[in-house]
Amino acid sequence: MKYGFDSEKYLKIQSEHIKERIAKFGDKLYMEFGGKLFDDFHASRVLPGFQPDIKLKMLMQLADVAEIVIVISAVDIEKNKVRGDLGITYDVDVLRLRDEFISRGFMVNSVVITHYNGQASADAYRRRLERLGIKVYYHHTIEGYPNNVALIDSDQGFGRNDYVETQRPLVIITAPGPGSGKMAVCLSQLYHENKRGIKAGYAKYETFPIWNLPLKHPVNIAYEAATADLNDVNMIDPFHLEAYGETAVNYNRDIEIFPVLNAIFESIYGENPYKSPTDMGVNMAGYCLSDDEVCCKASKDEIIRRYYTALCELADGKGSENEVNKIALLMKQAKITTEDRKTTIAARERKEQENQHSAAIELEDGTIITAHASALLGSSAALILNATKHIAGIGHEVKLIPQAMIEPIQMTKVDILHGKNPRLHTDEVLVALSMLSLWDENCRKALDSLPQLKGCQMHSTVMLPEVDRKIVKKLGIGLTSDPVKK
Repeated sequence: MKYGFDSEKYLKIQSEHIKERIAKFGDKLYMEFGGKLFDDFHASRVLPGFQPDIKLKMLMQLADVAEIVIVISAVDIEKNKVRGDLGITYDVDVLRLRDEFISRGFMVNSVVITHYNGQASADAYRRRLERLGIKVYYHHTIEGYPNNVALIDSDQGFGRNDYVETQRPLVIITAPGPGSGKMAVCLSQLYHENKRGIKAGYAKYETFPIWNLPLKHPVNIAYEAATADLNDVNMIDPFHLEAYGETAVNYNRDIEIFPVLNAIFESIYGENPYKSPTDMGVNMAGYCLSDDEVCCKASKDEIIRRYYTALCELADGKGSENEVNKIALLMKQAKITTEDRKTTIAARERKEQENQHSAAIELEDGTIITAHASALLGSSAALILNATKHIAGIGHEVKLIPQAMIEPIQMTKVDILHGKNPRLHTDEVLVALSMLSLWDENCRKALDSLPQLKGCQMHSTVMLPEVDRKIVKKLGIGLTSDPVKK
């Protein structure tokens, strides 16, 4: 994999910048973390070389003075919103995040349920957390948020919210995903801390959009594609332009909320230490791109992947046409089409040749490998075998898994387990390959080559079963599929 991002430089300058920001405030600093604290796979895809857990590594240096508050929206609880990268609901992910943070030495005392409006599912979730000994707080929906500043900054606005009790000078506010209400939690806490005579500050750690890259840079367009369901829009920060005469990129929600933040800071300090939404941020990622061309290519790939994901979600009845149309527009802005994805063309050509659903993968050296579904194997399972044979230097004519071994597995699947699809899935093929590797040298070589598939790109002419999608993801392959169901 070609790298376009310097993680070591980022770790150094980002941690220094955060320490400087902490020193600017007195009693307490609330730091909102956008994106993922770890498992930040979007960042690692569009910025090749970005380590998915690098933000957590940086914060571990501050673990003794920090505590974490996890935020989840009652709306997301109600609709069982799922993390696309992990395939688990947000409410489950809160517990996963809490366990991960605690295992790494962080204090995690509480969960805040935002956008609360009496939802029964939120009440049930609160009871569940409290049975586990977790403190839970409600923050309410405020009419006219974020524009009705007078109401928001009052006892009938933030004043209605529960005050979140914290112990340490640095409070990290994070969530399973975007749109959870993290910033509103920070601002509500500033309001309540001021009532208690505590001088608290606020800062924002949001990786995207990257403020010092151009507005239409592919990395920033990829962020819009990733948040198409939220209708986030990248914008030139008008407050920053007015204050400094310099162009900086931010997004609509931060720009909309800035007057609220400004009013709260003025009530606490007499003036706002920040002249723009961009000033609130501490993100140094834009200074750490080591190869812009590599990041541009990776970001364009990500935009196309997001487009295919939106199409498949729509085909499954889960997505929306608005999301598909927005990403299609972003593709035009980035001057790309699905034809720019080589695996798309190769998979469709193989399908035309064989009249069977097919798949294609682009290896690290640019080689395109294809495969089609057969009576024995699904197209993704066959593709993994073909790709590993190529990497390991095994002739294409070699059958790694003999038909005599595949047929008994198919019989078990259909005759005993009453399955409808006799073809072997990717996980079943890998298990068979593992067993055969004990005495077959070719199978061992093929198995050893699997790690080299990480970072490769793949396309399928049909939406793959969940079991195949999970295996492809675990192998680190970037998958897209045509919105076609079997």
